[in-house]
Amino acid sequence: MEKKERPGLFNRFLNVIERLGNRLPDPIVLFIILMVAILVASFFAGIAGLTAVNPADGETITAVNLLSSAGMVRILTEAISNFSAFPPLGMVLVVMIGIGLAEKSGYFEAAMRRAIEVSPKKLMLPAIILVGIIGNVAGDAGPIILPPIAAMVVMRLGYHPFVGLVMAYAAALGAFSANVIPGMSEALAMAFTVPAAQIINPDYTGNLLMNYYFTAVATVFLLFIIYYVTKKITVPRLGTYQGQETVSNEPLERKEVKALRWANISVILAAIFFMIFLVPENGILRNPETGSIVQESPFMDSIVFILTILFFIPGLVYGLVSGTLRSTKDFGRMLSDSMATMGSYIVLVFFAAQMLAYFSWSNLGPIIAIKGANLLEAVDASGIPLFIGFILLAGLINMLIGSASAKWAILAPVFVPMFMLLGYDPAFTQLLYRIGDSFSNPITPMLPYLPLLLAFAQKYDKNAGLGTLISALLPYAIVLFFAWSALLIVWYLLGIPVGIDGPIHLPES
Repeated sequence: MEKKERPGLFNRFLNVIERLGNRLPDPIVLFIILMVAILVASFFAGIAGLTAVNPADGETITAVNLLSSAGMVRILTEAISNFSAFPPLGMVLVVMIGIGLAEKSGYFEAAMRRAIEVSPKKLMLPAIILVGIIGNVAGDAGPIILPPIAAMVVMRLGYHPFVGLVMAYAAALGAFSANVIPGMSEALAMAFTVPAAQIINPDYTGNLLMNYYFTAVATVFLLFIIYYVTKKITVPRLGTYQGQETVSNEPLERKEVKALRWANISVILAAIFFMIFLVPENGILRNPETGSIVQESPFMDSIVFILTILFFIPGLVYGLVSGTLRSTKDFGRMLSDSMATMGSYIVLVFFAAQMLAYFSWSNLGPIIAIKGANLLEAVDASGIPLFIGFILLAGLINMLIGSASAKWAILAPVFVPMFMLLGYDPAFTQLLYRIGDSFSNPITPMLPYLPLLLAFAQKYDKNAGLGTLISALLPYAIVLFFAWSALLIVWYLLGIPVGIDGPIHLPES
């Protein structure tokens, strides 16, 4: 009888992570559990008279028992308003109208394929990486569409198809928070940062571009990092491919190229249209009193809708020219299908909004934040060690909960106020979370893209398993952790704002 080979230590570790993650309830159920936990905690905290002194104004904050008669009435009467008044919900859904049409019409896929097709051979790998990073703005399109395209492209260059699969996957997910184009990831993160910051400062607003400076620079920086890992580790390790090609290598059809050209022209014209109202000193999108583009300007107030239009127009043009959008019924179906993908998010937001409301009403958020900040100050846990610790915590949680919005909905109400009390702006805390959520993405078994990547891999090698992919993706995750962290440390030491109205430290009052 043949002795079964025992899995290696690392594969055994991954199996444990996968089993633990699979035992976790659905994120929606997780929020229901958290809601109940907060109610119970508020009962005991209220009975015990738990308090904390706000260092900002010296006010004593007392825990509120939400299971009292007044608390129960508030829970029942304000449930609908908690959900409907959740500010970022409308913003995310509006952005999805534009992104959804661009995806369903085929514009995103055609743009990715064409960008790779026209790139010179020497720049092919960097082009794939760049498309993967920028493709994050298209949501699921990057990790779903790009890896199989990249696999067939790298085969032309003489590489193993797995090189394209893992490189594109690592670029789309390991650099998930890096981009030069604001999109869904900014909107989803901000959705929970703002309510969490309002626990300490009710007047806090935030904006979609409060991490933009850092994420734009990270786009270029991480491109070189991922390329280095590919050339120095992935390509030598995977060697040459001995099998037969199984993925179609068809270039874009002439009609698709024509449609893509007109779609790109349309988005350029749309951008020029908005620039006409933004660039002049008396432009209507500037602040009418100060002339500022950023500070309290119509441009910043309408940035979400402008981005929606800039996605919507090329998606519409591409669909009309390519023939994927033949009638008003097709148009309605594409918009409906794209919005249907947000169904689980809408349900998630309902329960997350209740959880955040309970956390705010109970005063547990600021009490935990104040006591946590006092503890961190007592042990002198601040600065760079604190940042790296939080990044690692977010990365560890990412191994068990794949949804970025679900994780941040849980972490933001605690860590955003805590970091604010230590003097750090919510924009900076949000950035730390996004880094932690990004570097570990390629190796987390909790994302639905990993089984899909395995299916792509098995087209080239029937014996490929999860361990095959994880072992190829792990070097990217490790190096990306150090790269993201190094860029953050340099940025912090230089004291550069992480984005528009996104300072590192809170302004002194």
